[in-house]
Amino acid sequence: MNRFLLWLLLSLVASPLRAAPDGVVAVSHPAAAAAGARMLATGGNAVDAAAAVQFALNVVEPQSSGIGGGGFMLIHLAKTGETVIVDSRERAPAASRADMFAPGGAPMAFPLASTSGLAVGVPGTVRGVDTALRRWGTMALADTLAPAIELAAGGFRVNRFLAADIADDGGRTAIHPETAAIFRPGGVPLAEGDWLVQPDLARTLRLIATGGPKVFYEGPLARAIVEAQQRTRGELGEPGRGRMAIADLRDYTAAIRRPLTGQYRGWTVASMPPPSSGGLTLLQTLGLLERFPLGDTTQGYGFGSAKTVHLMIEAMRLAFADRAVWIGDDDARALPQAALLHPQYQAARAALIDPARRIEQASAGDPTRWAPAATKAPQRIRSRAESPQTTHFSIVDRWGNVVSYTSTIEYTWGAGITVPGYGFLLNNELTDFNFVPSADSATGNPGANDVAPGRRPRSSMAPTLLLKNGRPVAAYGSPGGATIINSVLNMTLNLVDHGMTPGQAIAAPRVSVTSAAGKVACEGGEDFMQPRLSIAVQDRLRALGHVGLGEAGTDGCQGRIGSVQAVVVDLTSGAQYGAADPRREGTVIRVGPGAPLAP
Repeated sequence: MNRFLLWLLLSLVASPLRAAPDGVVAVSHPAAAAAGARMLATGGNAVDAAAAVQFALNVVEPQSSGIGGGGFMLIHLAKTGETVIVDSRERAPAASRADMFAPGGAPMAFPLASTSGLAVGVPGTVRGVDTALRRWGTMALADTLAPAIELAAGGFRVNRFLAADIADDGGRTAIHPETAAIFRPGGVPLAEGDWLVQPDLARTLRLIATGGPKVFYEGPLARAIVEAQQRTRGELGEPGRGRMAIADLRDYTAAIRRPLTGQYRGWTVASMPPPSSGGLTLLQTLGLLERFPLGDTTQGYGFGSAKTVHLMIEAMRLAFADRAVWIGDDDARALPQAALLHPQYQAARAALIDPARRIEQASAGDPTRWAPAATKAPQRIRSRAESPQTTHFSIVDRWGNVVSYTSTIEYTWGAGITVPGYGFLLNNELTDFNFVPSADSATGNPGANDVAPGRRPRSSMAPTLLLKNGRPVAAYGSPGGATIINSVLNMTLNLVDHGMTPGQAIAAPRVSVTSAAGKVACEGGEDFMQPRLSIAVQDRLRALGHVGLGEAGTDGCQGRIGSVQAVVVDLTSGAQYGAADPRREGTVIRVGPGAPLAP
């Protein structure tokens, strides 16, 4: 048994909800949770632990995130009360063009484009983690890489989630030979219980541990990344080749951002600003709902009631209609963030919601009245469905520092391209841009999410912090593509409006709508998802005209949405708790008393 697995066995606490005086990690995989706990137990802080978790997830959840991708790390610093975000979102290469996914005007087929080098954005994870460690961590990059190196070199048992993602990948792990060699050795997909050793990945992580991020962004490894993303699918030919150059990697920097913050029923919600749509759409949806008495069972607005779910659906439809037009990379083009959250704009949008009637056609609003730089109303555009993968984890340390971190390689298995000799997958993040350019000066559409050199594609990731009187109470987030926003919304409503415990709030069935058209997805097919939406509630929603629930009298809530991992701090006692999502192999590890203090 290797050292890391021994640590895991000694550290793991099986219960999904635990209190701890010295720190808590809540992660979607037990081995990655153990990596974070190891940092806390040896004197590290939440940022150190987050770095270790992220690197370990590259090993044990390679289909979801890794050094070939990017993400957003929200950090709350207990000493100053400051909250910051390290944005390591991938960027479009300098040679990118708005029409590169639509040569000749016709959009490429997504399955082909997303598994070609053209889809690969400049990876940001290594630079982002190193930036966070240098500014707010206490450990060296090499120390935080140690657990991941041990896992990659010594191996681990494939869990049912990884096995399922290989078996049901639509062939994505079989397209490129280096990926197939790791996850389909001899043409046979790895199964649950198989032992997976990744020597090339271990060697890469050792190189980064020794040479720092420069090893990744310059030199032989950088050249290997550039060469790997020049692959294309035969059907696409030259237009499918990636456009990244060595200079794109060398010049990549992580951005330090301030979170978007808003108020909801006396609580402060801090979340991710653009280029993610997550925080802005979350705050907008909360603003639309605050005018209604959610949680008041005497008026019929309890959890899972038809009145409550109807309001949630309508608010999601309106917010996602705005998201499709107005949100993209704010660094590349000024966007009307403040206007979308302006009280008067919110009031006008909320007035469209009728508790007894479905909005016939939800469309984007025109916030230009509150954003002088914009002069024309937008036109509606069609958004492509996003991948349900990605990963999220949350950490609190003994000093009260908090990290909420969402990271991704975009679609499950990213581009499916493993860098030859280095053992890690490359993202296909550029497919989050509009395939067909939407900028139109005649209609006022800003093309906020069109491809452009150096631009970050719009995301849905929403690492979130809930505060009371300036003090953090809960940190959480979720994977799930566009449903991320609604998983975080459901979690927030469950905590604030419905008075649930963190464990109850995570386990409760979720409702999600990710477009103005309003097709409803909802959960209830697993025993832990309680309390369920009754058939009577679903029939009432059908009667109101909501679509996506199937035939009357049937249970249309059979989906699985997100995977929330949360840490919670009791404001009265200071006790720290973690709550993990059973939708994946969610794991909470507490770090007990007696661990050495950090310098």
